[in-house]
Amino acid sequence: TVLVLDNNDNIIGSASKKESHVFSPQQPRAILHRAFSVFLFDKSDGRLLLQQRASTKITFPNVWTNTCCSHPLHGMEPSEVDTPDDVAKGDPKGVKYAAMRKLDHELGIPTKTFQASDFKFLTRLHYWAADTVTHGMEAPWGEHEIDYVLFLTVDKKENLVMKPHPDEVDAIKWVSVDELQAMLNDSSLLFSPWFRLIVQKWLVTWWKDLDKAMKTDAFCDYKSIHEFDPPPEHL
Repeated sequence: TVLVLDNNDNIIGSASKKESHVFSPQQPRAILHRAFSVFLFDKSDGRLLLQQRASTKITFPNVWTNTCCSHPLHGMEPSEVDTPDDVAKGDPKGVKYAAMRKLDHELGIPTKTFQASDFKFLTRLHYWAADTVTHGMEAPWGEHEIDYVLFLTVDKKENLVMKPHPDEVDAIKWVSVDELQAMLNDSSLLFSPWFRLIVQKWLVTWWKDLDKAMKTDAFCDYKSIHEFDPPPEHL
């Protein structure tokens, strides 16, 4: 079950993955829960790994997005539940363990490839988005998350063991800043709302100074939970 939150990112309960993503008159913005977004970069050429979510996914199928996006869960070993103190110190290990689990599950990157300490936690955003692009204006599904942004690097992508799972991922692509910008300008491509928000607010600045982002706390903001309205097409 996912970690149900209040607006201050305190855990107040649990819900099934399905239940937490239902948009209905009773819960018009679904149930707020904790999530993470991983951005994996190749240190040798600075490229970012994107994935296109599988066409069979219920929420946001076919969209291009960052490397891996999912949820920490209750009852996992090692524990994926972080305390406010963990977050304040900038080291939410639970979210990082969840990221390792999902990199394996979605992209076939073995969990032993990375350690929790390899992930750089930057900040959190709170957003909601109905999946109206897939399901129309009365979309019964969507996202409502406090999302932890995690950066990760690999020395050379050619040495990365990866076998994307077809139920999760339709395609992958390593892109430069300019190549991503060209994709974002291509109206034939769909992008996840959370990815667009992160790109618009922070990504290019952090990406262009990747060494600084990974090795210092210059871009880190552990205290704030940045609130975003959804892009207009996901209202």
